[in-house]
Amino acid sequence: MKTLVVEDELTSRILMQNLLARYGQCHIAVDGEDAVEAFRISLAEAAPYDLICMDIRMPGMDGIEAVRQIRAVETEDGVLSTNGVKIIMQTSTDPPKQVVGSFHALCDAYLVKPIEAASLSEEIRRMGLIS
Repeated sequence: MKTLVVEDELTSRILMQNLLARYGQCHIAVDGEDAVEAFRISLAEAAPYDLICMDIRMPGMDGIEAVRQIRAVETEDGVLSTNGVKIIMQTSTDPPKQVVGSFHALCDAYLVKPIEAASLSEEIRRMGLIS
Protein backbone atom coordinates (compact mmCIF):
# COMPACT_ATOMS: atom_id res chain seq x y z
CA MET A 1 0.00 0.00 0.00
CA LYS A 2 1.35 3.41 -0.99
CA THR A 3 0.29 6.22 1.37
CA LEU A 4 0.60 10.00 1.44
CA VAL A 5 0.40 11.65 4.88
CA VAL A 6 -0.51 15.34 4.68
CA GLU A 7 0.12 17.05 7.98
CA ASP A 8 1.61 20.43 8.92
CA GLU A 9 2.45 19.48 12.51
CA LEU A 10 5.70 17.53 12.93
CA THR A 11 4.64 15.29 15.83
CA SER A 12 1.45 14.22 14.05
CA ARG A 13 3.41 13.57 10.82
CA ILE A 14 5.85 11.31 12.63
CA LEU A 15 3.04 9.47 14.44
CA MET A 16 1.12 8.83 11.22
CA GLN A 17 4.25 7.75 9.36
CA ASN A 18 5.08 5.28 12.15
CA LEU A 19 1.52 3.90 12.22
CA LEU A 20 1.41 3.43 8.45
CA ALA A 21 4.96 2.19 7.80
CA ARG A 22 3.99 -1.44 8.46
CA TYR A 23 1.58 -1.35 5.52
CA GLY A 24 4.05 -0.15 2.89
CA GLN A 25 5.55 2.96 1.39
CA CYS A 26 4.64 6.21 3.18
CA HIS A 27 5.33 9.68 1.77
CA ILE A 28 4.90 13.03 3.51
CA ALA A 29 3.49 16.41 2.44
CA VAL A 30 3.33 19.40 4.79
CA ASP A 31 0.40 21.27 3.24
CA GLY A 32 -2.42 21.03 0.73
CA GLU A 33 -0.40 22.43 -2.18
CA ASP A 34 2.33 19.82 -1.67
CA ALA A 35 -0.32 17.10 -1.42
CA VAL A 36 -1.96 17.99 -4.73
CA GLU A 37 1.43 18.18 -6.43
CA ALA A 38 2.55 14.82 -4.97
CA PHE A 39 -0.73 13.29 -6.13
CA ARG A 40 -0.29 14.65 -9.67
CA ILE A 41 3.26 13.31 -9.81
CA SER A 42 2.17 9.87 -8.59
CA LEU A 43 -0.41 9.67 -11.38
CA ALA A 44 2.05 10.91 -14.02
CA GLU A 45 4.49 8.21 -12.93
CA ALA A 46 1.72 5.56 -13.07
CA ALA A 47 2.31 4.84 -9.37
CA PRO A 48 -0.77 6.35 -7.69
CA TYR A 49 -1.36 6.49 -3.98
CA ASP A 50 -3.73 3.95 -2.45
CA LEU A 51 -4.42 6.08 0.64
CA ILE A 52 -4.13 9.73 1.63
CA CYS A 53 -4.37 10.74 5.29
CA MET A 54 -5.20 14.45 5.15
CA ASP A 55 -5.23 16.96 8.00
CA ILE A 56 -8.21 19.29 7.61
CA ARG A 57 -6.70 22.45 9.07
CA MET A 58 -3.39 23.59 7.61
CA PRO A 59 -1.97 26.96 6.64
CA GLY A 60 -2.39 27.88 2.99
CA MET A 61 -4.58 25.34 1.22
CA ASP A 62 -6.59 23.42 3.81
CA GLY A 63 -7.35 19.72 3.60
CA ILE A 64 -10.89 20.12 2.28
CA GLU A 65 -9.70 22.21 -0.69
CA ALA A 66 -6.82 19.80 -1.31
CA VAL A 67 -9.27 16.87 -1.46
CA ARG A 68 -11.49 18.80 -3.89
CA GLN A 69 -8.48 19.42 -6.12
CA ILE A 70 -7.31 15.80 -5.88
CA ARG A 71 -10.78 14.57 -6.88
CA ALA A 72 -10.77 17.09 -9.77
CA VAL A 73 -7.43 15.67 -10.97
CA GLU A 74 -8.94 12.17 -10.85
CA THR A 75 -11.98 13.37 -12.81
CA GLU A 76 -9.67 14.88 -15.46
CA ASP A 77 -8.02 11.45 -15.73
CA GLY A 78 -11.43 9.74 -16.04
CA VAL A 79 -11.31 8.20 -12.56
CA LEU A 80 -14.51 8.26 -10.51
CA SER A 81 -14.01 9.15 -6.83
CA THR A 82 -15.44 5.75 -5.88
CA ASN A 83 -12.55 4.13 -7.77
CA GLY A 84 -9.91 6.68 -6.83
CA VAL A 85 -7.55 7.10 -3.94
CA LYS A 86 -9.03 6.45 -0.51
CA ILE A 87 -8.89 9.54 1.70
CA ILE A 88 -9.07 9.73 5.49
CA MET A 89 -9.53 13.24 6.84
CA GLN A 90 -8.12 13.93 10.29
CA THR A 91 -8.31 16.82 12.74
CA SER A 92 -7.85 17.60 16.40
CA THR A 93 -11.40 18.99 16.65
CA ASP A 94 -14.73 17.45 15.78
CA PRO A 95 -16.99 20.29 14.63
CA PRO A 96 -19.94 19.02 12.55
CA LYS A 97 -19.37 21.67 9.86
CA GLN A 98 -15.89 20.27 9.12
CA VAL A 99 -17.18 16.70 8.98
CA VAL A 100 -19.90 17.69 6.50
CA GLY A 101 -17.42 19.74 4.48
CA SER A 102 -15.01 16.81 4.36
CA PHE A 103 -17.61 14.43 2.99
CA HIS A 104 -18.83 17.02 0.50
CA ALA A 105 -15.20 17.16 -0.66
CA LEU A 106 -15.48 13.40 -1.22
CA CYS A 107 -13.31 11.91 1.50
CA ASP A 108 -13.90 8.30 2.54
CA ALA A 109 -13.49 8.53 6.32
CA TYR A 110 -12.91 10.96 9.16
CA LEU A 111 -10.79 10.40 12.29
CA VAL A 112 -10.30 12.68 15.28
CA LYS A 113 -6.78 13.12 16.69
CA PRO A 114 -5.02 11.69 18.47
CA ILE A 115 -5.22 8.91 15.92
CA GLU A 116 -5.16 5.48 17.51
CA ALA A 117 -3.56 2.56 15.69
CA ALA A 118 -6.67 0.38 16.06
CA SER A 119 -9.03 3.03 14.65
CA LEU A 120 -6.73 3.72 11.72
CA SER A 121 -6.31 0.02 10.95
CA GLU A 122 -10.07 -0.50 11.16
CA GLU A 123 -10.74 2.26 8.62
CA ILE A 124 -8.04 1.01 6.25
CA ARG A 125 -9.44 -2.53 6.52
CA ARG A 126 -12.99 -1.26 5.93
CA MET A 127 -11.74 0.42 2.75
CA GLY A 128 -10.33 -2.89 1.55
CA LEU A 129 -6.71 -1.73 1.51
CA ILE A 130 -5.55 -4.35 4.04
CA SER A 131 -6.99 -7.66 5.20
